[in-house]
Amino acid sequence: MLSKIKIAVYGLGYVGLPLAIKFGEKFKTIGFDIDPDRINNLKNYIDKNAEITEEELKGANLLKFTYDLQDIKECNFFIVTLPTPIDDQNNPDLTLLENGTKEISKFLKPNDIVVYESTVFPGCTEEYMVPILETSGLKYNHDFFCGYSP
Repeated sequence: MLSKIKIAVYGLGYVGLPLAIKFGEKFKTIGFDIDPDRINNLKNYIDKNAEITEEELKGANLLKFTYDLQDIKECNFFIVTLPTPIDDQNNPDLTLLENGTKEISKFLKPNDIVVYESTVFPGCTEEYMVPILETSGLKYNHDFFCGYSP
């Protein structure tokens, strides 16, 4: 079963990039980010954030980087690592998370798994993200599965 897993890490910031690298050492993994400059640097083994070394990037030989959403459509395990900034009132802005979830819902297939590794409040995944994923026509906990990694 694990041999058929293809992972997409959606967002390559300080959470997503190290995660993509670790998974990319063992599993087919696609690291997705909307920033073409970030992707081009990572393809050249450069992390402008200086959190990951060239050797670590080279060691993840099953990891591919992309800014093209079409490249993640064949994935079956999606890990969402997008930021959730807060406003002046300390309320979370879920816009980035909602937009990323809408994109993933376009590719969601039966038995796919989506895991959120973004900082969100209790209930956010099931109350806000799952209904967006269900716009795919698939039903949560029947056709696809979803989780949250605090």
